[in-house]
Amino acid sequence: MSLSPTTRLTLALYPLGAGAMAVNVFFASLLGSWIGLPVLSTTTSILLGALIALPATWAFARHMIHLARKADAEQS
Repeated sequence: MSLSPTTRLTLALYPLGAGAMAVNVFFASLLGSWIGLPVLSTTTSILLGALIALPATWAFARHMIHLARKADAEQS
């Protein structure tokens, strides 16, 4: 089975995206605490970050593949 370039790039970048999203979720919960919302635990932040990271990383990978193809087309 051959994976598409977007899928391969998504799989390669997913660990970075999951970590970044977990940090973003945690910091967003800290900001929410200013208006009375609870601060999320580390585990909850990691799980939500892992969930949010999949579509975000896929969109980023698609964009990077698009830019690479555009650059290749301009060189030709």
